[in-house]
Amino acid sequence: MSATAETSDAPGSSLPPGVAIIDADLHAAVPSIDALLPWLDEHWREVAATTQFRGPTDTAYPPSAPSSLRPELVGHDGVAGSLADLRARALDPWRVETAILHCAYGIEAVKNPDAAIALARAVNAWLAAEWLEPEPRLRGSIVVPGLVPQDAADEVDRAGGHPRVVQVSVPVRSFAPYGHRVWWPLLEAVTRNDLVLALQFGGASGHPPTSVGWPTTYLEEYVDMANAFQAQLMSLVAEGAFDRFPTLRVICVESGFAWMPSLMWRFDRLWRGLRREIPWTRRQPSSYLREHVRLTTQPFDAPPDAAGFARVLDQLGSDELLCFATDFPHWQADSLAEALPPLGEGTALAAVMAGNARSLYKLGDRT
Repeated sequence: MSATAETSDAPGSSLPPGVAIIDADLHAAVPSIDALLPWLDEHWREVAATTQFRGPTDTAYPPSAPSSLRPELVGHDGVAGSLADLRARALDPWRVETAILHCAYGIEAVKNPDAAIALARAVNAWLAAEWLEPEPRLRGSIVVPGLVPQDAADEVDRAGGHPRVVQVSVPVRSFAPYGHRVWWPLLEAVTRNDLVLALQFGGASGHPPTSVGWPTTYLEEYVDMANAFQAQLMSLVAEGAFDRFPTLRVICVESGFAWMPSLMWRFDRLWRGLRREIPWTRRQPSSYLREHVRLTTQPFDAPPDAAGFARVLDQLGSDELLCFATDFPHWQADSLAEALPPLGEGTALAAVMAGNARSLYKLGDRT
């Protein structure tokens, strides 16, 4: 299968004139550790060549799961590392102004801290050289070691100064909630470098993926991932992360978003009776979430009709919380055009399609 665009939908052309598009979630995948060899030092190149170590083996996107890859890409040799596919199938059909590139490499599954540091550095260098520099529409996410938070902070300081890097991507399933003070060095580094913290679907923390133990099927794990996002947001608020780091900006990627109104309502209601336990929170939890947190529109879990979607926006309390995303090349809709939220025309459409992401990532401030 060649990397040609399927433009029959022409999704970008269906928008009103003048509406820009910023895609907050596109993916690049490291095809194998061999692709990283130019950016690994001699020791780790030797390890890769003479041992069975091939980098992370855990993945949030099992190859056999239909949601992991769009059906037209199955069997395509270049999908794991093809910038041509990204351009032809995602950037060009949507007429994308800017896209935020993620790389869920699973470094948190590597339990050797030195190996995790080396791989994170190599992935970030590979992403910059092979994706960001050849394609001016892309902005990048850096990956960090997941075992030692100070190592993660050091990698943010090392790689976060790249002019095309806008965020730090961490798996939503972690060994400890991100609001916990063990992670404060990372949160401090993210804010020091004026980056966004992206909570990304997946993670290989070693803990069961659900709060009641190990599920039997991937379907259970996939559906339950929304609970991990909720737990992380509760942790960031309850542990005082947004009070300690008032400029911290967070985006939930591939989390869904229809659960957010009920979380805010329940969190606010119970906080009123229990807030003496966390006296550093000066406002209702929903206020912190609306100010500091954004969510991508895919997977789209709200009513697909305009009236139903409008009710969800009303419950969210703002149209500023959502950032448009296609989640390419993952399969969330039968056609790319179906990723378009049912907003009609107006300020809400412009905000969701581009304005919210432009503000979140301060895209006008970076070249």
